[in-house]
Amino acid sequence: MAGISSLREVGSQSPLAEADDADLARLLEKPKVNIERQRSCDEISFSELTVNIRAADGFENIYSPGGAGFDTPASSVRNSFEPHPMIGEAWNALRSSLVFFRGRPVGTIAALDHASEEVLNYDQVFVRDFVPSALAFLMNGEPEIVKNFLLKTLLLQGWEKRVDRFQLGQGVMPASFKVLHDPHREVDTVVADFGESAIGRVAPVDSGFWWIILLRAYTKSTGDVSLAETPECQKGMRLILSLCLSEGFDTFPTLLCADGCSMIDRRMGIYGYPIEIQALFFMALRCALIMLRHDAQGKEFVERIVKRLHALSFHMRSYFWIDFQKLNDIYRFKTEEYSHTAVNKFNVIPNSIPEWIFDFMPTRGGYFVGNVSPARVDFRWFALGNCVAILSSLATPEQSMAIMDLIEARWEELIGEMPLKISYPSLEGQEWMIVTGYDPKNTRWSYHNGGSWPVLLWLLTAACIKTGRPQIARRAIELAESRLLKDGWPEYYDGKLGRYIGKQARRFQTWSISGYLVAKMMLEDPSHLGMISLEEDKAMKPLIKRSISWSR
Repeated sequence: MAGISSLREVGSQSPLAEADDADLARLLEKPKVNIERQRSCDEISFSELTVNIRAADGFENIYSPGGAGFDTPASSVRNSFEPHPMIGEAWNALRSSLVFFRGRPVGTIAALDHASEEVLNYDQVFVRDFVPSALAFLMNGEPEIVKNFLLKTLLLQGWEKRVDRFQLGQGVMPASFKVLHDPHREVDTVVADFGESAIGRVAPVDSGFWWIILLRAYTKSTGDVSLAETPECQKGMRLILSLCLSEGFDTFPTLLCADGCSMIDRRMGIYGYPIEIQALFFMALRCALIMLRHDAQGKEFVERIVKRLHALSFHMRSYFWIDFQKLNDIYRFKTEEYSHTAVNKFNVIPNSIPEWIFDFMPTRGGYFVGNVSPARVDFRWFALGNCVAILSSLATPEQSMAIMDLIEARWEELIGEMPLKISYPSLEGQEWMIVTGYDPKNTRWSYHNGGSWPVLLWLLTAACIKTGRPQIARRAIELAESRLLKDGWPEYYDGKLGRYIGKQARRFQTWSISGYLVAKMMLEDPSHLGMISLEEDKAMKPLIKRSISWSR
């Protein structure tokens, strides 16, 4: 039929035809199940989550009061926080970005900047961009749009995915999708992008992880376990997991990725094992472990997840963590060590340590570095990876506090006049030429190269609440409120302090708007944190020495 043929002309193809919308309608009609629980599954240790011990379904105790005090019942009070002139404007702008498919809201477009001459793909619904919008709607007691989005992207996952005659893995989630309206024929169709149209042609590794994390957030917020228990959602999770848990030649438990596979979607030297992907990978594994059913198909994945989480947490906490003491240890490393007794396991050359980090590293404080691979440590700070490490409890409580110490100690560098630096420091000169390939958008202190992104405000706020440092979030939100609305909700800011609206930044960027709303609502009602935070596993003991930055 015409709708499907128009999809095939664009690229990605769907064998589902009209069944696509029928399946969506069928899934939406399934009844909600609200279950009061006694013990939070987030508190159950990995060691307890084995097939032999735990035969109950994967949602045991996911919805409970108690525990860490962050559990989130479905909100019954909208806009219950202290009013601010920006809040009403933000909600109006967010609702203006809604996208509808056959009468149902299924997401929000990336930006609604009428002044921009180039639309590019900013008129599409991005999986990663929709997450803060979804959280805002969940916190405001409007879960249906989130449910619709989860189901629509799940159906898109089943499409045939080809890039230059090469077929992608079944589990790949789209980077984005666009709804095409034909008012004359009254037909809506969808075009999805799995990387074949993206700048750089890189498939989004993070989309699948964000989808699992958002499914858990929806379940935690509403108490509706029936959605994630559907065979379709269970299969969707297993397909994502089969991609990232596959065996290969890698000797590390981290996930090997190409440059441009995440929020930093252009060449920025993050290929290999970027912190953002590893932290999202860890969090998605923990969320999937909670939601997977222990049936014949789920048992194998549960066992593989438990093993991977143990290995991944040890690897990340041991080799990606840096503080004053660890920096001094690397500075004194010997090289060319062989055998299992080697201290410098990745053969990092001390002379490769950049000069800036010696002044940047405070006596108290630390963070997860951007990347670790043979003979190479990327010492840059990346905001998203470190915040997600706190929220997922990949970071130990001591490490989480040290990250907050670092942010406070280096406020001018990381926050400046507009929160929050996506990365620090910027690449400049010859290094910028080599690493970015002369990228004119990622010049120094701009865009991904040290630019300031308001969307990161919600992640910072969540990390602050979890670590008991709400004053940091409050200070950052006040900075954002002084400019965001006046500047038209820009995508990013430029300059060392984030003083200037980004040279190519879109205005009315949806995740800048929703990121502010989520931060505001979370600060006013910290119970919302429960939908996006996981408590530390009690059985997971860090096998690393305490350093001076952890002494409080």
